[in-house]
Amino acid sequence: MPISIKSIIACGCLGAAILGAAACSPKRIPAMSVTDLMEDRVTLDGVLMKCNRSPSEARTDSECLNARIAIARLASRNEPAEEAKRAEEFEHSREKLRLAQEKQRQVQEAKEAETKVDVYHLPLVPVEAAPAPQPTDTNPPIARQSNP
Repeated sequence: MPISIKSIIACGCLGAAILGAAACSPKRIPAMSVTDLMEDRVTLDGVLMKCNRSPSEARTDSECLNARIAIARLASRNEPAEEAKRAEEFEHSREKLRLAQEKQRQVQEAKEAETKVDVYHLPLVPVEAAPAPQPTDTNPPIARQSNP
């Protein structure tokens, strides 16, 4: 079976149509990577807005998945800074409380020192011995018999 000119022209037209369709189709832009999205916050916001408009497509879209991962990484990057700030504020308030308690303790000790009597530093007062009682009866008492 010889190949006719009509079949050659038809195959050529079909090939040209296929090549033309492939050449005219828009080039697919690759999905942005997680690091690209983390660096470009404006694009990240745009991708998230697009994903929030159509949640059904967002589940399978790789760009939406990358955007969610980028958001999670950015949040985890900020958490240590916030944690350090909270720890610094805690230490500051703790030191402030310690100083207030120390001052209160010193005031309390000062009050106790004023009212406390130190027996080792009292002035010595001479005490005279009381005179011994004089016996009025010179005879010693006699034991008497008891009545039955």
